[in-house]
Amino acid sequence: MADNRKKIVLIGTGMVGMSFAYAALNRNLCDELVLIDINEKRANGEAMDLNHGLAFSNSSMKIYSGSYNDCSDADIVVICAGVNQKPGESRLELLQRNTKVFSSIVPNVVQSGFDGIFLVATNPVDIMTRVTFELSGFNAAKVIGTGTTLDTARLRYLMGEYFEIDPRNIHAYVIGEHGDSEFVPWSQAILAVKPIKDVLADNSQTYSMEELEKIAVDVRTAAQEIIEAKGATYYGIGMAIVRIARAILNDENSVLTVSTRLRGEYGCKKDVFIGNPCFVNAGGAKRILEMKLTEEEIEKLNNSCNILNDNFRTLSL
Repeated sequence: MADNRKKIVLIGTGMVGMSFAYAALNRNLCDELVLIDINEKRANGEAMDLNHGLAFSNSSMKIYSGSYNDCSDADIVVICAGVNQKPGESRLELLQRNTKVFSSIVPNVVQSGFDGIFLVATNPVDIMTRVTFELSGFNAAKVIGTGTTLDTARLRYLMGEYFEIDPRNIHAYVIGEHGDSEFVPWSQAILAVKPIKDVLADNSQTYSMEELEKIAVDVRTAAQEIIEAKGATYYGIGMAIVRIARAILNDENSVLTVSTRLRGEYGCKKDVFIGNPCFVNAGGAKRILEMKLTEEEIEKLNNSCNILNDNFRTLSL
C-alpha cells in the first residue's frame, strides 16, 4: 500500500477466523483488520468485541466489519469461511459444500480490484486453495493455503517432548495433504544440527523409529481427537494463519509448509496444491524447497498428490 499501512481482510468470522483475529490483535499483526461474513450482524458484533479489548493490548489496530469493496487495497485476504467439519467426517468430505461457498466469495474479492495475497484456511485446505486459484485467475504464488503448517507445529511440539528439547531447535516437517495421507519425511528431519537417523543410531537404547512413527500418527489424528473432545479446532490454526501472514507482511522469506502449487517437483502431477516447505515473503509462496526424499517418501507424496488431484477433478467450477 502507498502509505505502508498493513491491511488484512478476514472472510468468515467463525471460530477459526476469530481465533486468527484475536491472535492478530495480540500480536499487533497489522494496522487495519476488516471482518466480512454472510452474517453481517455477527461481523459487527465480533468487531465491537475486539475493539473493546484494544485498551488492554499493545495494538492500535483499526478493526471494523466491512464489505468486499474493502478488499481493493488489502495486502492479504484470509479466507476462513465454510461449513464446519463434523465428528468422523474427513476433510475431503467437506469439499463439495465448501466449493459452493467459495464460488460466492472469490469472484467478489477479485472484482473489488484486490491484488494482494490470498491466504486460505478452509478445509480441505489444499483443494480449497486450488479452487481459489482457479476462481481468481491469480498467479499461483499469490494463492497459498495454510497447508501442513499446523501439522508441522504439532510434530515439533511432540518431538520436543520426546527428545526433551526446545521445539524451535527441531527441523522436521509434515508434508503432503493436510489430512489422512500426510506424512513425515524422516530422512530430512534434523535435531538442531544432527540428522534424526544419527540421533537414533547413537542413542538406540533411549529413542526409536517406532516411537517416532507413533508421534507421526498422533499428529495425523490430532484434529479428529480435538473435534471429538470439543467439537472443532481453532486456536492452533488461528495462530498458524498469523505466522504465515506475518511472513508475508514483513517480507521474511521464512520457510513454512504452506499449501502451494507444484510444477512437477518430485515427479508429482503438475498444478496440485500441497503442503511442502516453501519460501514465504511479500510475493506469497515464491519458491518451493524440493527435498531429496527417499523412494518410499516420494511414493507417499505421489499418493497424496493423486488423492488431491482426483478429488479436485470431481468439481465443476
